[in-house]
Amino acid sequence: MSDDQDRKDKRQDAMEWVGKAYQLHMKGEVDKAIALYTKSIEIHPTAEAYTFRGWARSFEKDYASAIEDCHRAIDLDPEFGNPYNDIGAYYVEQGEPDEAIPWLRMALKAKRYDSYCFPHFNLGRVFEAKEQLDKALEHFRASLDENPGYALAAKAVERVREKLGARKPEAIG
Repeated sequence: MSDDQDRKDKRQDAMEWVGKAYQLHMKGEVDKAIALYTKSIEIHPTAEAYTFRGWARSFEKDYASAIEDCHRAIDLDPEFGNPYNDIGAYYVEQGEPDEAIPWLRMALKAKRYDSYCFPHFNLGRVFEAKEQLDKALEHFRASLDENPGYALAAKAVERVREKLGARKPEAIG
């Protein structure tokens, strides 16, 4: 078997473990999920396994390890958007919105990303926390444009519109 084929087989095997880990993760079995993401990484390191292991670690409030995993994911695949967004989200969760902004902006520029609604939503959270409501509303609306069914973004748009309306009635449009 060629080295190239061996690498492809290992990657496929590793991604199957990521899928199994993700299923456990979604069932709330975070410790088991972390173990399977780690097994995937041992077979063949991928940006997906590192990113999702970091996400699982964030459920345990282990933001330092989660951010470290995201950096490893970025090293493996700088075009993968998820780890940039996740680093930004972890900074938001830790009460460091200014640290989050550059990461969320990089997520919006990533070429391999299916969920641009999330960095827009997280930027909305940052700007709302900073009382920059016009910017917050812009990003919450962009999040909703990306994913019209994203209920958290819809609620955020309404919440910020109400805050703006209390300040200046002409902003309610």
